[in-house]
Amino acid sequence: QVQLVESGGGFVQAGGSLRLSCAASEHTFRTSAMGWFRQAPGKDREFVASISVSGGSTDYVDSVKGRFTISRDHAKNLVYLQMSSLKPEYTAVYYCAGRETDYWYRIYTAEREYEYWGQGTQVTVST
Repeated sequence: QVQLVESGGGFVQAGGSLRLSCAASEHTFRTSAMGWFRQAPGKDREFVASISVSGGSTDYVDSVKGRFTISRDHAKNLVYLQMSSLKPEYTAVYYCAGRETDYWYRIYTAEREYEYWGQGTQVTVST
């Protein structure tokens, strides 16, 4: 079973930057589309960003477009979320997720479409 481990979360002031990393334990990462989700206190988990197997297709929730960049490194079994110009409303637990797919350019934005999840990493943005 694929295991995902997120890292890179922490405290940052508004306007600052963080880079989250997600390490995958299995070779199935190579045929998995990946995504990042977040859950703020008292709210449902929501989609943040996704990337295709190839890395050639990406998508973002509107509120982070132009601020966040998702990328992946197949050689290292890693997926990243570079976050810039952070806002206090981005405070949440950020989760990495993945699913195997035969479609190398397809991206997935719905929580139900993902098969495996990390434990999450806390991001706190102060004013």
